[in-house]
Amino acid sequence: MTTTNSDERLPDAHIINELGFQTTRVGDELHGSAAVVPEMFVPGTTSIRTSILATWADIVAGYMVLDFLQPRVPVTLDLDIHVHEPLRELERVDAAGRLVKKGQSVAVIEIELTGADGRGIAAGVASFMAAPDPAMLMDPEMLRRRELPVQRGRLRVPFAERARCEIREPGVAVLAHGHDGLNASRSLNGGLIALAAEEAALSLAAGPTSLSVLALRYLRPVRTGPAVATATVGSGGLGKVEVRDSGDGGRLAVYAVTRTFPAAAGRGTQTAPAR
Repeated sequence: MTTTNSDERLPDAHIINELGFQTTRVGDELHGSAAVVPEMFVPGTTSIRTSILATWADIVAGYMVLDFLQPRVPVTLDLDIHVHEPLRELERVDAAGRLVKKGQSVAVIEIELTGADGRGIAAGVASFMAAPDPAMLMDPEMLRRRELPVQRGRLRVPFAERARCEIREPGVAVLAHGHDGLNASRSLNGGLIALAAEEAALSLAAGPTSLSVLALRYLRPVRTGPAVATATVGSGGLGKVEVRDSGDGGRLAVYAVTRTFPAAAGRGTQTAPAR
């Protein structure tokens, strides 16, 4: 269980800001958009990383949920992304978030991700709850600042390299705990944890491919780090990933389910940057 990753007080040098995602209000929805650059591709393919789609979906849902749960502090419970088909040579990804359910303590947001041509590329859903401690209230300054524009950058190196996420051995990915990867609660950003889960699962694939499913259950924040993601993958590319906070006794922080596209389907026509 992590605090929502929608805090606009992130410094300009924050890894997530370098993904170039911009958001705007459109009626009752929240929309977002970003240009796709080769550094976002899964190595060996021209498919944008599913973990980046998850990060953008989390931003949209996180911004929206602030409206519904304030003044209580929201925490992410789960985030699922389902990709329709291997994504090749996209120029831009657009996202639209809509409220599915609002209860007294839980809100559910659906996120539709489309390409520049308006064609659907992935569907997501995220749920949030108010922090169990009713005394934890959002900073009014944070609510004010989230409406202000934030300078977004461009990813200049492959996403895993920028996040300092490394494969220790097949099935095991290690994600560094640095100031440029933290959220408002000073714990690892949920989108970066999604990257670690993705890397662990893809390291066991038979060839270059991408994830068709990335379903994350946030159980506790990674406050110390590094985060260690350990994956097992069975038949049909279905995988299970456990992400643990190695600096906090190896406690389980995130449980994820993944599925890969068949390896041949994930190959693109260009050579993507190495990890």
